[in-house]
Amino acid sequence: MRLSPSAHTDSFCRDRLPPERQWPRLVFDLPELHYPDRLNAATALLDGAIDRLGPDRPCLRSLEETWTYGEVLARANRVAHVLTTELGVVPGNRVLLRGTNTPWLAACWLGVLKAGAVAVATMPMLRRHELDKIVDRARPAVALCDERLLDELPPGLPVVAYGGELAERCARHPVTFADVPTAADDVALLAFTSGTTGTPKATMHFHRDLLAIADTFSRHVVRPTADDLFCGTPPLAFTFGLGGLLVFPLHAGASVLLVERATPKELASIVAGHAVTVLFTAPTAYRAILGSGDGALLAGVRRAVSAGEALPAAVAEQYRAVAGRPLIDGIGSTEMLHVFISAADEAARPGTTGTVVPGFRAAVLDVDGTPVPDGTPGFLAVRGPTGCRYLEDPRQADYVRDGWNFTGDTYLREPDGYFRFVARSDDMIVSSGYNIAAPEVEEVLLGHPDVEECAVVGTPDPDRGAVVTAFVVLRAGVTPGPEVVHALQEHAKAVAAPYKYPRRVRFIDALPRNASGKLQRFLLREHGLG
Repeated sequence: MRLSPSAHTDSFCRDRLPPERQWPRLVFDLPELHYPDRLNAATALLDGAIDRLGPDRPCLRSLEETWTYGEVLARANRVAHVLTTELGVVPGNRVLLRGTNTPWLAACWLGVLKAGAVAVATMPMLRRHELDKIVDRARPAVALCDERLLDELPPGLPVVAYGGELAERCARHPVTFADVPTAADDVALLAFTSGTTGTPKATMHFHRDLLAIADTFSRHVVRPTADDLFCGTPPLAFTFGLGGLLVFPLHAGASVLLVERATPKELASIVAGHAVTVLFTAPTAYRAILGSGDGALLAGVRRAVSAGEALPAAVAEQYRAVAGRPLIDGIGSTEMLHVFISAADEAARPGTTGTVVPGFRAAVLDVDGTPVPDGTPGFLAVRGPTGCRYLEDPRQADYVRDGWNFTGDTYLREPDGYFRFVARSDDMIVSSGYNIAAPEVEEVLLGHPDVEECAVVGTPDPDRGAVVTAFVVLRAGVTPGPEVVHALQEHAKAVAAPYKYPRRVRFIDALPRNASGKLQRFLLREHGLG
C-alpha cells in the first residue's frame, strides 16, 4: 500500500514499519472510513467537537474538577508549545507518557498528537525494568510524567513532571497552536502489548486508525451521544481504555469521568453518584459488583461495555436481570487497536461475543488458513480498517498471515453469524486426547458458591500429557482443604463433561494479573505455581 508523504521529520516509525508483504489487508467498507490524506487525530477529535458543539460543554472530569472542551483545548495546545519550543520535540519524535487516568494525562496525549509527535503511553503500574524495555524499543525524546510516578523512570531520559512543572511551563505559552498537518497514515501512537514475555511488542497505529475505531465500534455498537458521561477502569495506556475513555467520548462530543483507581465496589458507587451513562470495564469487575449486591447501582448506565477477557454467560445473564439492560460484550486487541466483534441491546446473546462490527470482517480458519465449517473451532482471523503493524519485529509474520490478523484466539462461528469464544489458542489443554478449553472449566468452577475467582491451566502429566489444574481464590470465610477440593471436582463433573474436571486444585490468595487487568496464565505455568 502506498503511503502518503509524511509530515514526520523524524522518520523513526515509518522506517520501522513491517515490510509491505507482511501488512494486513486493510478494508474500508464504510463511507465514514474514507479520511483525507492529511489528518491530525487530535485536531479531528478535540477541535472538531468544539467546531460542532462549542467550547463550553464539559469534557474531562475527575472526582475533584471539570474541564470544558475549551479548557482542554487550551491546555493541549500549551502542552504542544512546551514540547516544540522548550523541549525541542519535532514531528515523529516519540513522547513517553506515564500516569494514572487524569485530565492532565489526557491533555498531554492530545498535545503530543497536535505537535505531530508519537504518543507512547505506559501503564502506571510498570516498574523500572519494564520501562527500560519500552524506552529501549521506542527511544522517546522526552517523557511527560505524573509527579507522583517519577521514581521508576530510567535515568538519562529528559522528563517534565505534570501536576506542577508542566503547568508552570504551559502558563508561559498561548492557548492557540498550529497543529501539525500529519498524514492520515503517519504513526500517532506506539501501543505496547500486554501479557507478553520477553521483548515487548510495540504496535504502530496511524492517525486515521484512531478515528476508525470511533467510526466502527463506537458509532455502530456503543452509539454514544453528546449528552453521555463515560467512565471506566482501563488505563489510557491500554487501547481498550484509550478508545473507551478518550477517543470515543471526544468523537461524540461527550464528557468522561476519569478515575485514577477504584475497586469494583467503589466503581459502582461512583457510577451511581455521578450518573454515568457509558461504562467500560472488565468482566471480573462486573462479576464482583453483582456478587457484592451492588448491581442495582448500575441501573442508570445506558451502555455497559465488557472486554479484556471472556465474559461468562452467567455474568451476562445476571447483569441483564439486575441492571435491566444487556452488557455489550466485545473482543479487541492491541494489534487491532480496539473491538472488532461485539453485540448490543437485543442482539446481545449471553455465551457469545457477538457478530462482526460494521467495517470489519472475520473468519474462523484452520492451520492452513482455510475456513472451517460453522460450529467447528478454529483460529479467529480478522481484517478491517485497522491492523497489526509491529515496530521492527519478526513476530509480525506470526500475527499477520495472508492478509489476515490472527488474534491468538480459538473461536467457532455459529450459522447465524455469531462468534463464540472457545479459548485463547494457547489456553487449550490437551489431556488424554481431549481438547479442553481452560475458560470453559473456569466458568464451571465460578458457578460454585465457594469460588471467588479461578484460573485454569494445563500442567504436565506423564500419563495424560497434561491435566487440568485449577488455581482457586475462595470466598471469605471458606477454609481450603481436601473436602473443598472434592466438592469443586464433583461440581465440575456434574456441570460439564467429566473429562474436563480439574484433577489438581490449588488455593491461592489472588490471581496474577498484568497492569491492564488481564490474567497472566503464563505465571501460573512458569513460576512454580503450575
